[in-house]
Order: sequence, then C-alpha cells, then structure tokens
Amino acid sequence: MKTFKIIVLAKQVPDTRNVGKDAMKADGTVNRAALPAIFNPEDLNALEQALRIKDQFPGSTITVLTMGPGRAADIIREGMFRGADDGILLTDRAFAGSDTLATSYAISRAIMKIGAYDLIVCGRQAIDGDTAQVGPQVAEKLNLPQVTYVEQILEMDDKSIQLKRRLDNGVETVKAPLPSVITVTSSAPDCRARNARMIMKYKHAKTVSERQDENEDYLSLYNDRPYLNIQEMTVADVEVDAVQLGLSGSPTKVKKIQNVILQASDAKKVENTDADINLLMKELIDSHTIG
Repeated sequence: MKTFKIIVLAKQVPDTRNVGKDAMKADGTVNRAALPAIFNPEDLNALEQALRIKDQFPGSTITVLTMGPGRAADIIREGMFRGADDGILLTDRAFAGSDTLATSYAISRAIMKIGAYDLIVCGRQAIDGDTAQVGPQVAEKLNLPQVTYVEQILEMDDKSIQLKRRLDNGVETVKAPLPSVITVTSSAPDCRARNARMIMKYKHAKTVSERQDENEDYLSLYNDRPYLNIQEMTVADVEVDAVQLGLSGSPTKVKKIQNVILQASDAKKVENTDADINLLMKELIDSHTIG
C-alpha cells in the first residue's frame, strides 16, 4: 500500500481568545508574557486531517514543522502526543520580527532542506495575526499547487488528492496533484485528544538546546531512543539569503494598534420591546458602531 510523507506547519501563538487588560504593552505590541502560549487552533484542525491520512495509509509519517523560539518545541511534543512521528524546530535570532513574507521564506527553505514530501498541511490562519498568508506564500515559493479553506480530505492516491472546501455560499469539491499545499479551516473536524501511550513514549522528547539542562541519566535516553530527538534547524542549516529574514525581510509595518477591552460595565440588558430596541439602534448609530 502507498504511504505518504506529510509535513504539518504549526505555530505556537498567544491565546488571543482570552485577552485581558494586560495583554498589550504601552508601545502597542502584544504582551506575550501575559498570555498563555498554545497550539494555533486551525493548525490542530490541519493535524487531524494529516492523522486521518496516516490512519488510512499505515506507514505514512507526519513531521510537525514550526518556527519560533526554543519554547515552541512544546507544540511539537503536543503533535507527537496526538500521533505525529517527529518534529523540526526552525529557530534562530535572525528570524525574530518576521512578518508573513519573511516567515514563509524561512519555512519554504527549511522544507527544501527536508526534501521528499507528498503533502504540506497547515491551518488557514493563526489567531495572533489572522492574515491567512503563510500557507499560500509557502506554496508559491515552493512552486506547488495549493488548495485553501479545506474542510475535509475525501480521497488520496499516489498522484492526486480530492478535497472539500468550505466557502461563504456553500462547499466545493476540488482535485489537486501531489505534492500540494493545503490550508485547513476551523470548520474541519477538531483534532483528536492526546493518546496516553504516545504521551508516555514522547514525554522526554527534546531539542538539542533543551537537552543541555538534562543530567547524565536522561542524556543516555537520546542515544538509546533516537525518536526522542527533536531536530533543530538554524540559519546555518538552511540555505537562505539573510536579507530576506527577520525585520529586514519584512515589508509589513504596523502603524498603530488599538486595544479594545469590553468590561462588565459595558454590558446592557435590552428588553424585547419596540422602545428598547429602537433606543439600542439609536445608541449604536450615534456611536458609529453601525451606520
């Protein structure tokens, strides 16, 4: 039976679904220390689609690729707890400050370094940016077909993949050649829960940097069990043009960020009467919320 090599692009993001008054710094940037770091939700939807392929085609492998600081290895382990086989952390100070263009460039170069693959899967967008640009930009840089807003993988063989897309006015079934890049929307099935056996197997999986703090007893594990080694890639490991990385490779400039926090006092109860509804409409129009 045919097996597939799948790369899942994932991102560790601040949980912007639970923003409080301390979530923004005085300079208008996100205070990441005040928000818990999580596996980007739609990337989890993407991981589930990859896991379903692996279920259907035993022997297929899933590699989680993420770009970020050392702590981003947490989401690689999270992916392994759910069924991924291994992961790669793309990390270097040179990547700091990257917008979507610089990020997709670095990721595409890392994928070129990885080599053979059949499918690249990622979430439609990240909740800390909502641009939905990285997946399509990676496809463009790798010169691969792309299918966005994927809700379900319907069929797959060694030459093509058939997918269901969720659009504003309905659904669409499309077929694309392999290899391809697909982005998965939040309307796709949720990712399965952690597997207890996988947690026990991969709980000590770490990057080279993380292993620097281990004692001798644990260091022997990584020689005896190679699957516990999470690979790290830096600028030195991928062939890149440094000018296209980080801030220098990021043409996007944020002019202003406004932090809007609704407090409990902002809530207002409206009775189901014509008078209350008319008053509410007037207030919304006067405040330019609508109209």
